[in-house]
Amino acid sequence: MIHITLVYYFVFASLTQIGGVMGFVRAKSQASLIAGLISGALLDLAGALLVIFPASPKIGLVTGGVVSLLLLGRFAPAFFKTKKLFPAGMMFFLGTASVILTLVAWAGI
Repeated sequence: MIHITLVYYFVFASLTQIGGVMGFVRAKSQASLIAGLISGALLDLAGALLVIFPASPKIGLVTGGVVSLLLLGRFAPAFFKTKKLFPAGMMFFLGTASVILTLVAWAGI
């Protein structure tokens, strides 16, 4: 399950970074750009840690799990308030899947 989780972290990172750039292009939101790039970089780091330290995946899972929870905490309220699928809905569903994958991978250690 670790392998699926690390691939998911890289996909989630890319989508988060793309979303940050799109937020900047569409709304001129520097906050979206900075948050998207930093969050994506941290998710990339989580995936890289799982690749670099396969015998000790806890630090990568903790990193990915914390970033996913933070993104979920930011976007879940916005999604439930606005019901808009982009960006809040997409990030809500991606964050939820990431947290679930992280917990399942952690349980399998």
